[in-house]
Amino acid sequence: MKKRRKQAAAIVTAVAMVLLAASCGQKDPIRRNLISDDSEEETSVLLFAPMERSKPDVQNIARTAFDKTVIMAEEQLDVRIEYNTYTAKDYQEKSYDDVSLDRIRHGMDDFYLLNPDVLQKMGEEGRLADLSGLDCAKNLREVVRLANTVDGKLVGIPQEVVVYGLFVNKDMFDRYKLKLPNTPEEFLECCRVFQEHGIETPVGANRWWLETFVFAQAYADLYNGSDTEAAIEALNSGESKYSDYMREGFEFLKEMMDLGYIDVEKAYTYEAIDGEGPDFLAQKTPIVMAYWGAANAETTYGNPDFNMQVIGFPSERGQMPIVSMTGISALADSERLEETLDVMEVILSDEALQAYAKTNKVISPSKNVEVECIPALKPLNDLINNGTYVLASNAGMKVEQWGNTCLIVRKLLNGASVGECMAEFDRLQEETLP
Repeated sequence: MKKRRKQAAAIVTAVAMVLLAASCGQKDPIRRNLISDDSEEETSVLLFAPMERSKPDVQNIARTAFDKTVIMAEEQLDVRIEYNTYTAKDYQEKSYDDVSLDRIRHGMDDFYLLNPDVLQKMGEEGRLADLSGLDCAKNLREVVRLANTVDGKLVGIPQEVVVYGLFVNKDMFDRYKLKLPNTPEEFLECCRVFQEHGIETPVGANRWWLETFVFAQAYADLYNGSDTEAAIEALNSGESKYSDYMREGFEFLKEMMDLGYIDVEKAYTYEAIDGEGPDFLAQKTPIVMAYWGAANAETTYGNPDFNMQVIGFPSERGQMPIVSMTGISALADSERLEETLDVMEVILSDEALQAYAKTNKVISPSKNVEVECIPALKPLNDLINNGTYVLASNAGMKVEQWGNTCLIVRKLLNGASVGECMAEFDRLQEETLP
């Protein structure tokens, strides 16, 4: 169960790194504390990440957004940032999460790009530095601060906010005089009308992202109500149950399955975008779910032959974007912690985040940084800017959210009842209680 949970959670990094990765052929280098030149020693800090650095001597190479911010830090601080790189070939059966945990516990690097579940675990163990005192932390959106705070400490800051939404073929909605849905009831009605007009499967789904529907309905009130912190504390203490929050979303998914609005067999086996994407682009399926960057990338949904809109998932409070994010974290007991924090001040500054967001066309974690988005993403962007969202990863929750919910949704697809799925949430919660 533990291994499968990590594999499911790893999709977050796979998504967030689509626009970051340059290549992954470099073996994990021998650790070096100081890099020498002909005249004097140069300070070096070590980063562990899923991608290696672009080679500076290659002509006309497209720099990754992350590399651009690293270069800014090196030039401003006269420091060298060395990449220790994860590759599946080198680590074989170990996931990126497994390797990250091991390297942090052995103090092998100075700072890390971490998935939410690892950030949460290492924060709880006290192995990550508190970043709340950094100047760049003062500019964070509240959603970012909330998602990356463990036991009152800000232990991670991302360079982008990964937002999931419903990608819809607006032309098909217009053809049948349908308004874009806000509530679960409106969504089901749209699916009914599509089926009546011969569209056999209105919703294209894969084995990773159906939990987005669940999160929207489960936590719309929690994150958009009056006292989010108190609600989370009640869950952490056992006063409230995760199953009580999740039940409505799972019942909604079960109804979609029973009515045939989702092809359950395909959804259980499809990989993200590769499975349902072709039918969406061919205008056979009017609705799919995906992350923000998929609307910009030519290899995914960046160039459709129809009017595409990206909206929030249905909830009783209206459309809800689903937010997840990786985090850049510093090793608390690093021998070069001061130099590492200086580097993080630069790469997470508004100036660097502006360059990063402009390159990758993503939502920035800084409330001061905005990048013009394509028209298709404007509905989702407006919701985020208005503070309307649901977190799918929250380091302050004792039960890890994204990976666990994904696996339990797959149990539902494989024939488990809603009651059995809720019992699994109860079991996970009990494991976290004293």
